[in-house]
Amino acid sequence: MAEEQAEIKLLRSQKAKLIEILSTDADFVLQHADSCSLLSRHGYQQVKACRSPSEKVTELLDHILQRGPEAVTGLLKLLNSEPLQETFPMLSFIKDLEVHTVSSGEKETFPVPETMPSKDICNNGYCLVTEKQLMTLARTIGKTWREIGRMALDIPSVKLEQFELDNSHHVEQVFAMLRYWRNRQREKATAASLHSLLSQEDYALPPESIDFLLRD
Repeated sequence: MAEEQAEIKLLRSQKAKLIEILSTDADFVLQHADSCSLLSRHGYQQVKACRSPSEKVTELLDHILQRGPEAVTGLLKLLNSEPLQETFPMLSFIKDLEVHTVSSGEKETFPVPETMPSKDICNNGYCLVTEKQLMTLARTIGKTWREIGRMALDIPSVKLEQFELDNSHHVEQVFAMLRYWRNRQREKATAASLHSLLSQEDYALPPESIDFLLRD
């Protein structure tokens, strides 16, 4: 029982990070969770009815937490599964988490990895792109965002259509696309790399709209 309770605490401790990661394709997560029977039928309909991806993932996690230790254990196994790990590379941190259960009266501790890349975390001299940079960039990309997604960022059309359906505003659609690219690239998602992709001749963005990615 202590171990089960520890897993619930573990899921709660990572809830905010999971919402950020899984929101890039909330419906994918929902369908896999449903196929594993992690939700009640009523719960499935409640989650499905949510409009925004982040709201959908939040409702999904809350529902599973309410269902108790068995459902939480099932979700943790799902998050470690190959389909989820391939779709959400940033979920790799789940494999490194360990739930330490100790004798009664002592606290349980959970090793928590780094949060999403920040501007001071660099890889081989190139800083990983930040949420703030992605939002700034999203505000500068116009109607050609789908072409940029397909051609420059190599994102499937079905994903772009999903971003459009899940987000009512243009900037949010573009931001979702950029976040998906970042999550998929993981440690390769540097600001310099993104700048290079968006500078290619066929669909190059104006230098004044992307050169900020090269600044410290």
